Amino acid sequence: MPPSETESSNNALGNLLDGYRRFRDTGWTPHRERWARLREGQQPEVMIIACSDSRVDPTQIFDVDPGEIFVVRNVAALVPPFETTPGHHGVSAALEFAVQVLQVKEIVVMGHGMCGGCKAALTQELHGTEPGEGGFIADWIALLDEAREPVAAKFGTKGRPAERQMEQAAVKVSLDNLMTFPCIRRKVRDGDLRLRGAFFAIADGVLHLMDDKTGTFDPVT
Repeated sequence: MPPSETESSNNALGNLLDGYRRFRDTGWTPHRERWARLREGQQPEVMIIACSDSRVDPTQIFDVDPGEIFVVRNVAALVPPFETTPGHHGVSAALEFAVQVLQVKEIVVMGHGMCGGCKAALTQELHGTEPGEGGFIADWIALLDEAREPVAAKFGTKGRPAERQMEQAAVKVSLDNLMTFPCIRRKVRDGDLRLRGAFFAIADGVLHLMDDKTGTFDPVT
């Protein structure tokens, strides 16, 4: 007999609490000195912009301890262009904090394989939907509309080759949009900040870094 919705919910919370107890035993208690230092503040040198996808956790992929990276995750790892219009600019606020307050030295935009947001941008399957029914997602991934056109023209809108091209094009869109922020543009110009593109392939677990000159994504060996 399949578990009820309530039982499934309780099991999900129970799994999280089991994980918390393991963390207390192995991640917090043996490293109290490190946590005491982190209590005083954080000094990460790298900011990572990644997708919300549950399969691509930057802390796991890069095997880092708490306090080492400042992470922002959203659908398709997108950075919107610099805007001063009224609104709730969550990604922009995080960028401002990382660059101006924490003074990170590098920003890494990490896309990934099998990205649902990029696939939806490519197929435009959510185009015209209402907020709450897919419209919020559609508005967000519309940031990729311009980049979609050459991908769709050359590779079509279905299949892994087209999807991978869209996933990697999204990284480049975010990198371009980062440079529309005056504080980022200034720090990059002065050599105080570096922008990098990356791509994590879920199928084989290989990380790729983007070559700044060619725009190609090469596997890390």
